Amino acid sequence: MLQHTITTLLSLFLFSQTVFAQAPALDIIPKPNKINYLKGGYSIPSKPTLYVVSEFKGVADLLSEHPAIQGYTIKIIKKTDKTPNTGIRLITGLDTDRFDDNTYRIEVGNNGIMVKARNTKLMINAIYTLIQIAYLQNNPQFVPAIEIEDSPRFSYRGMMLDVSRHFMPFSSVKKFVDVMALYKFNYLHLHLTDGAGWRLQILKYPELTHKAAWRTHTNWKDWWNNGRQYVEQGTPNASGGYYTQDQARELVAYAARKGITVIPEIEMPAHSDEVLALFPQLSCTGQPYTQGEFCIGNEETFIFLKNVLDEVIAIFPSPYIHIGGDEASKEHWKTCPKDQALMKKEGLKNEEELQSYAIKKMDQYLQSKGRKLLGWDEILEGGLSEGATVMSWRGEKGGIKAANAGHDVIMTPASHLYFDGYQTDPRTQPEAFGGPVTLDRVYSYDPIPSAITTDKAKHVLGAQANLWAEYMPTYQHVEYMAFPRALALSEVVWSKKTDKNWEDFQARLQKHYTLLQKLDINYYRPSYTIRSEVTFNPEKHSNLVTLHTEQINPEIRYTLDGSDPAANSMLYSQPIDLSITSTIKAAIFLNSTRVGSIQNIELDMHKGIGKNVIYQQQWDGYPAQKELTLTNGKKGGLSYSDGEWQGFTKDIDVTVDFEKKEEIKSIAMNFMQMPGPGVYFPGEFVVSVSDNGKTFRDIGTVKNDVGTDDSKLKFKKFELKLPNSQATRFVRIKATNPMKGYLFTDEIIIY
Repeated sequence: MLQHTITTLLSLFLFSQTVFAQAPALDIIPKPNKINYLKGGYSIPSKPTLYVVSEFKGVADLLSEHPAIQGYTIKIIKKTDKTPNTGIRLITGLDTDRFDDNTYRIEVGNNGIMVKARNTKLMINAIYTLIQIAYLQNNPQFVPAIEIEDSPRFSYRGMMLDVSRHFMPFSSVKKFVDVMALYKFNYLHLHLTDGAGWRLQILKYPELTHKAAWRTHTNWKDWWNNGRQYVEQGTPNASGGYYTQDQARELVAYAARKGITVIPEIEMPAHSDEVLALFPQLSCTGQPYTQGEFCIGNEETFIFLKNVLDEVIAIFPSPYIHIGGDEASKEHWKTCPKDQALMKKEGLKNEEELQSYAIKKMDQYLQSKGRKLLGWDEILEGGLSEGATVMSWRGEKGGIKAANAGHDVIMTPASHLYFDGYQTDPRTQPEAFGGPVTLDRVYSYDPIPSAITTDKAKHVLGAQANLWAEYMPTYQHVEYMAFPRALALSEVVWSKKTDKNWEDFQARLQKHYTLLQKLDINYYRPSYTIRSEVTFNPEKHSNLVTLHTEQINPEIRYTLDGSDPAANSMLYSQPIDLSITSTIKAAIFLNSTRVGSIQNIELDMHKGIGKNVIYQQQWDGYPAQKELTLTNGKKGGLSYSDGEWQGFTKDIDVTVDFEKKEEIKSIAMNFMQMPGPGVYFPGEFVVSVSDNGKTFRDIGTVKNDVGTDDSKLKFKKFELKLPNSQATRFVRIKATNPMKGYLFTDEIIIY
């Protein structure tokens, strides 16, 4: 009998394991905290009945977005203990349910779907989980039997849409909200005003939308480079647009229904060129088109700003009102009698304190209206009121400083969350800004840096991606830059840090490409470009080359003999170990056809590797591997912030010491150029040699022959080849910096 019982239990255990193993995985993004797969599932009937407690009646209609829940009726559950045992049920979590107030629970069995949450926001999240599951299924009517318990890691999960630089149609912004809700974002930050255009109707100042919303050129870059003029609405060449107050209220309600708060941003005291072109009396000069900063010493400035904010507050119930607060030029303030008089009156030491004075004044005003000021981290300068919240800007330093000082912070570092950055090799992409912010880089981000002390981590409310739109002229381009990177961020801000796994996310993402296609999202397609990672082994004096791609399980073929890879070339299956100077040529193939460009990976086993480098001019801002950078055998990648490119703002002047005489035949260094962020090739590459390290003689110069008009990323090897080999101990290299921007280089290559 005992043996029979053990055998039966063992059989049941093995059967349950088989059921769980065979259950279809649901590739939900962001990843739920807990998900159990059970046997069976539920088929949603046509014209189903939704059983809903009164608390959730207002959100039950969101299920109309479920492709299989159509023609439904809603029945109110008056007493929870009278909840039916079948069908689709949305109920309040009970005290007997073992999950906390920040969690929702979904139970799907053969008889129906039970969704439990203790508040409306969590119920909305649960509903969108069900909707996402439907889009991920071949048959959306069938829901596999599952148990899900889920809760967000952070309370702030945001996206910023810049509608000033390029106006986005009202219907497009609503579509953006739709996708945000599906991936559990809960804040949409609208950048409504900037020099490029004012986008919100203000009844007291109709000029702002009759003229400041319209400019001479459709494309921001063309406008920026051609006079930066505003024109009246109705002018034949007028380009721009704005949202009426009724539209803004409609958007607020539309987003709120989906659990999303819309945060308006009204720029001050800078980025206000469009305002001062129409109201020059609020500037220091009194003349239009002369500055972008309000005159702080003019009380009329604050009357204008308060009047504007009164209308903004009446439209947007958001607890936060964003005022920008960054990048103010102080030049006009320094000579303005009104500003200088105010500084003297208030005992302000400098123009930085004058800017802080303006920020604090607006902070106090917003607090008097029951709102919180939100601004970029420059608002920290001069101190802040307790209620203000900081949004870290280009880097993490401002956010770290604010959090450690006890201020609430939303993290938005450019290195990981500026979605105006390139997604892959910039040479293959439409014009964007800055270095690559790849999908895996977004996914790797943690909103709580180690520099924030443990007791202050609670001040990090979450994170936000910023879609600065200078180079996004259409909404379709916005989608291209936002997705799928936004999906990676959704998991960063929702899922547990311990549950994050890049390979797992990448595998789940494959199903979401189908979902994005169904929703007609113009997302960025994974590139067929091959990226390489080269690790130099100084003991073996060899290079280990790992090939990466954005494709899943790609067929990569490569050659080592200089020929182009073909369908019968060597198949890449593991890192390639090479101890000689080589060139790997690699490409991706699909059904014996090459589908991507050929990647050339040059491996240099040169004489400079491991040698000491003496810096006559040290690096600036981008140390890379410090003194080891230029002779460590490692090449830089596509981004100057990848830790291999060393940056210089002055001329490069370095010397390699061989420690004894060596025969040399060529000297080279790689440089990158990207004029947008101020990265340029050197003017001249000058090489000299010495036997004693004191007296040098020039042996050659290579001059740059590439202009700066093209904004695309470029790489160039500056190489001096000697007609005859020379014996020397010291090699000195100077690279001039005529553009006064950044010079970036990764390796001194000497043969």
